[in-house]
Amino acid sequence: MEAPPFASSTKTLSFRSSSPSSLLFLRKNGLNFRPSRNFCVRASSAGDSVVTLLDYGAGNVRSVRNAIRHLGFDVKDVQTPEDILNANRLVFPGVGAFAAAMDVLNKNGMAEALCSYIEKDRPFLGICLGLQLLFESSEEKGPVKGLGLIPGVVGRFDSSNGFRVPHIGWNALQIRKDSLILDDVGSNHVYFVHSYRAMPSDENKEWVSSSCNYGDNFIASVRRGNVHAVQFHPEKSGDVGLSILRRFLYPKAQLTKKPTERKALKLAKRVIACLDVRTNDKGDLVVTKGDQYDVREHTKENEVRELGKPVELARQYYKDGADEVSFLNITGFRDFPLGDLPMLQVLRYTSENVFVPLTVGGGIRDFTDANGRKYSSLEVASEYFRCGADKISIGSDAVYAAEEYLRTGVKSGNSSLEQISRVYGNQAVVVSIDPRRVYLKNPEDVGFKTIRVTNPGPNGEEFAWYQCTVSGGREGRPIGAYELAKAVEELGAGEILLNCIDCDGQKKGFDIDLIKLISDAVSIPVIASSGAGSAEHFSEVFRKTNASAALAAGIFHRKEVPIQSVKEHLLNEGIEVRI
Repeated sequence: MEAPPFASSTKTLSFRSSSPSSLLFLRKNGLNFRPSRNFCVRASSAGDSVVTLLDYGAGNVRSVRNAIRHLGFDVKDVQTPEDILNANRLVFPGVGAFAAAMDVLNKNGMAEALCSYIEKDRPFLGICLGLQLLFESSEEKGPVKGLGLIPGVVGRFDSSNGFRVPHIGWNALQIRKDSLILDDVGSNHVYFVHSYRAMPSDENKEWVSSSCNYGDNFIASVRRGNVHAVQFHPEKSGDVGLSILRRFLYPKAQLTKKPTERKALKLAKRVIACLDVRTNDKGDLVVTKGDQYDVREHTKENEVRELGKPVELARQYYKDGADEVSFLNITGFRDFPLGDLPMLQVLRYTSENVFVPLTVGGGIRDFTDANGRKYSSLEVASEYFRCGADKISIGSDAVYAAEEYLRTGVKSGNSSLEQISRVYGNQAVVVSIDPRRVYLKNPEDVGFKTIRVTNPGPNGEEFAWYQCTVSGGREGRPIGAYELAKAVEELGAGEILLNCIDCDGQKKGFDIDLIKLISDAVSIPVIASSGAGSAEHFSEVFRKTNASAALAAGIFHRKEVPIQSVKEHLLNEGIEVRI
């Protein structure tokens, strides 16, 4: 596997927040320009105000940067091993594959410097893979040797016990000892996204500061002296996560504890806000919502339905308690995805103030520009990651890849799904499935998985299969949702976003038959989508299916059902959610 490029050699699209075009973009999104809040709070000296960031070039590190700046610090990137050794405080966020990260660290001489820095008990915070790399080795594409600072082997979660892998979502911590930065966090959920974990043992028990239960009790955080590392993502854990980072950056500060009415107990069900984003007839980016994918008003002008501005709405949903925010770029810039500067800017601005996971989909595929330059889907996805996305959603391209895989039985390794999951890990790849229900009188009439439906069809049909579509639901394909879900899991998808064209915009509830079919068929998390019209629809889908999350758009945009009302209802129904 080709290792991700080191940050210093990564080419990105620059964007200056003070430029006239940027100011225009802000105004079009209903925002006023003001200096970054890191001008408001500063440490006592120039040296104390700098955090050194070890960015080896994989995954969304922008969110960590934004969180650090949000808390009043400047960020200095590691360019040489000496930058590590000279750091006053070092943060090492890691996303992706263990072997690729170790390859980069060893080739650039960073591994030795990192070990030396930590062994001297210098202030250090590792995040996610930044924790795993401290251990002796990993079984991921291995065994692969790690930094060897903590005894133990990093292994994959066991999905045979019914727990879905990757472990994605907001889970509870069990604090084992004084961890300093986790003070009072045990009452709250924090955000995890990973397929591999380290296990506590007699040999590493002096390191372990907290654990988390997901099938087994795995290591959620470690601490020894000034050295900290966490398996979860504080930069994606909302206010709780920001408080963790604040305690690391200001170890002597007295922080006010907020009283917690309810203690987090286990993995929470997620409530996700989805924003369909496209240009309106004036060329401005807007959030829209269709009824069965029709996003135009039924008026004489036939204008695009506008329900808000993407950055503004995303920020509001974060404040309202959304567990994730998902952007679907339905304009897609089908001829030139990397030319979609407005959508990249939406991600950049959103990630500055929204500290929960961001998913983006639309136009992520291989393409050739007008000059004949070829771009891989991996290059497209990498730019979205660098601009603030945590997960990439793939739709039509995944359908074509699954069809080819089922036809040949061979994993080519060339599909967008395989390319991205190979480098960034399957936890970074969501496959969006858009099926429509096809009723049958006889289940033997098709060669796809059929079900007996709860509600008979228009002519009394008792059976149905779910035909997958591409191009925003406009074209049906010869593959069923069941077959597609099984195939994309094998090809490297880490999560499935399950839509239903028949239910979209109807507000009559999720398609329980479909969601149960797919969530029972795969061992990766499934997000239920399409059809929510009330808080009761969320509790119904969580009670009757194995969905890990439920997503809504229109009812949130129109303020018909507030996110907080959904969560309060779920709590009253005994369903674990993040508050």
